[in-house]
Amino acid sequence: MSRIGKSPIPVPSGVDIAIDGRTVTVKGPKGSLVRSIPGTVTLRQNGDTLLVERPDEERQTRAMHGLVRSLVNNMVVGVSQEFTKELEIIGTGYRAALQGSTLDLSLGYSHPVKVDAPDGIAFELRGPTRIVVRGVDKEQVGQVAADIRALRKPEPYKGKGVRYLGEHVARKAGKTGK
Repeated sequence: MSRIGKSPIPVPSGVDIAIDGRTVTVKGPKGSLVRSIPGTVTLRQNGDTLLVERPDEERQTRAMHGLVRSLVNNMVVGVSQEFTKELEIIGTGYRAALQGSTLDLSLGYSHPVKVDAPDGIAFELRGPTRIVVRGVDKEQVGQVAADIRALRKPEPYKGKGVRYLGEHVARKAGKTGK
């Protein structure tokens, strides 16, 4: 049995969970999320915990067991605490500015790059070279952070570009002089 799938999901106080057939709705102090559950696994609420159960030992059902548990746990954590991803900008003249909910990035192009915050995502700046992406949906936070990073990936010679905070960039040796 899946070790991830069989562990119960603790539900903190202030978080409401509604299970309606194959749809799970999680509401908390930071927001609400709705997701349909794939496969044949079922959710059962037992007091202040949620249990993910599977009806059989088929390969597809076993694969969905741990996945559904992780997805629902991320929903519960997201509506109670929020998820964040931090990015740092490295390079001379590279910087970020926030105008309302739009991120204005100077990344060495001939024009500034503007990134609008999708619904449920908020940007925060910690200095001109540190960007924080926050939201209740872990998948969406990670995707928005990856999209911002893809605007100017860190290059291997000088390390310039947008990277995750603490990300190691493998550096290459440049040309050697005589």
